[in-house]
Amino acid sequence: MRYLLFALCGFLIFSCEKGLTDEQQLQADIEKIENYLADHNLTAQSTASGLHYIITTEGTGGHPASNSTVTVNYIGKLLKNEKVFDQTTGTPNTFPLANLIVGWQEGIPLLKKGGKGTFFIPSALGYGPSGSGDIPANAPLIFEIELVNF
Repeated sequence: MRYLLFALCGFLIFSCEKGLTDEQQLQADIEKIENYLADHNLTAQSTASGLHYIITTEGTGGHPASNSTVTVNYIGKLLKNEKVFDQTTGTPNTFPLANLIVGWQEGIPLLKKGGKGTFFIPSALGYGPSGSGDIPANAPLIFEIELVNF
């Protein structure tokens, strides 16, 4: 019984050391995003949460609110290899902003109607440690988004 308890404690200690804390994961993602930006000679602004963004087309009018329904064209890519995992095809998609990933909830209100931007999203503001479909766990993401309407 003592050996079983010792083995269990060892397993728990080993498994805790393997993973990163949320803060460590965020810092690792920000480093990956900043390296990507530097490698591609891009200059982005950032928010306190770690979202990095480039407004490529200003747009006109006001900005959507957190409770807005937004209509967008977008392309979603993995930061690691720029593999496209999702995109609109032909017709823009409409979503309640409050139902989207945190990176979109924070990024889309930076756009005006008709505006376009590229958003570099740390995994905590995306799909986190679970991932989703073709998106692996703890994957920083790139979204090119056009705000068609809100």
